[in-house]
Amino acid sequence: MEKIAFVFPGQGSQTVGMGKEMATQNKQANRIFDLADETLGFSLSKVIFEGPQETLTLTTNAQPALLTTSVALLKELEEAGIRPDYTAGHSLGEYSALVASGALDFKDAVYTVRKRGEYMEEAVPSGEGTMAAVLGLDRSILHDICQHVTGAGDPVQLANLNCPGQIVISGTVAGVQKAGDRAKEAGAKRVLPLQVSGPFHSMLMKPAAEKFQAVLDEINVKDAEIPVVVNVTAAPETDSAMIRKKLIEQLYSPVLWEDTVEKLIKLGVGTFVEVGPGKVLSGLIRKVDRNVKTVSVQDTESLQAAVAALRGN
Repeated sequence: MEKIAFVFPGQGSQTVGMGKEMATQNKQANRIFDLADETLGFSLSKVIFEGPQETLTLTTNAQPALLTTSVALLKELEEAGIRPDYTAGHSLGEYSALVASGALDFKDAVYTVRKRGEYMEEAVPSGEGTMAAVLGLDRSILHDICQHVTGAGDPVQLANLNCPGQIVISGTVAGVQKAGDRAKEAGAKRVLPLQVSGPFHSMLMKPAAEKFQAVLDEINVKDAEIPVVVNVTAAPETDSAMIRKKLIEQLYSPVLWEDTVEKLIKLGVGTFVEVGPGKVLSGLIRKVDRNVKTVSVQDTESLQAAVAALRGN
């Protein structure tokens, strides 16, 4: 029997107005947005529905906003009786995956990712860290380049291994620049600087991880009812202690997304349901394996089409 995985997008997929139509049409979805506002003590839903985009894009807002919209969509899928065999999420999306798997309550998750965003913003002074996408270079070659540049005094490392030929590097501005230049010399097709507020998924996030530990210690992480394939190891986890540990490590470790997709396919997943705004993950998944099926659930219309397709699966 072919298995289904729910996968959840990370930061960068946010758009003003996401989830608004759904919140007006579905009581359960609307309750999720209300719960986010109550938990955080301000109207996150107003920022999501009305913007402006610059305010929504701030890491401290984008992270809870994406989680909230993804979970509202998730609740509608659950209401329709659609359940996954596995879950996974890209970076921030791992928290949505943990809600879907029963390891985190939504209220705890939205509080946690708001704090996560704050600490990630604070970890490195503005303008000192950055990220860039390197296209068309083998991961082992890029890994060696990053190690060499870091060894010479400018920290940089692999941050997101998204799909074959697409790897994001992260570190100091000088480190990313030097590694990018060397990558081009080594045959990379393109190096694209990313508009981000910090060097996420690099060792420069260690200060954030130390602060974040105290937040995770406050909340209830349960054993997952559905296995979550985690970013740090691309292995399925259900144990609460291990999930907690991997969430801390995730802040300064690479997101092994390509490996995660490959692992899910090996576990028998033939249909990936991207739950949340945009279709970024669906695109990456197809670059890993063109033969798997991807279904996008990002609004009321696509939700209805997805439910019909999945019931016929």
